[in-house]
Amino acid sequence: MKKKISLKLILVLSLIIITWFVYSEYFKKNKILFSKPDNLKIEIDEETVYNSNIIKDINYTSRDLKGNEYIIVAKEGEIDLDNSDIIFLTDVTAYIKLVKNSELIIITSNYGKYNTINYDTIFSKNVKIDYVDNIITGDYLDFSMMKNLLIISRNVVYRNLENTMSADVIELNTTTKDTKIFMYNSKEQVNVTNIK
Repeated sequence: MKKKISLKLILVLSLIIITWFVYSEYFKKNKILFSKPDNLKIEIDEETVYNSNIIKDINYTSRDLKGNEYIIVAKEGEIDLDNSDIIFLTDVTAYIKLVKNSELIIITSNYGKYNTINYDTIFSKNVKIDYVDNIITGDYLDFSMMKNLLIISRNVVYRNLENTMSADVIELNTTTKDTKIFMYNSKEQVNVTNIK
């Protein structure tokens, strides 16, 4: 038993000595490669570092289990440094192609926040939804492909061929077409104006 322990101890010590010898010899011979000259200035171009996570002309396409297609296009995207699954978009256009009735929903906005894992997208500033003969505008839109749900809020105006409507929130289920229109304050009413 003592013989095995002694043999193991000798092997470990030999390995340590060989490693130390190789390490010290390598760095003595290559010291110049690893040392910084006194007159060397290191400058980091902040513009280059900042732009390293910028992507131009983004185009993502995804489909759900029912065959509905979601396409999002943007002029520019910036990957979130804290979470690489999130991309901040500018000049965004999204297309939701519904298989059931071959309808197309077009969404545009100045900015977006896209999750590459679950495809959830938040649209903000100058949001516009164009759907059949309906146009909905607002400041903020939360779209969940998994839930088939569009929720547009803040300064919402809904227009179709017959009416103009102002509300705080409009929820639209893209599968069932069920729509909820409401105000945050229950004492306030949705304002509807008949165009005809």
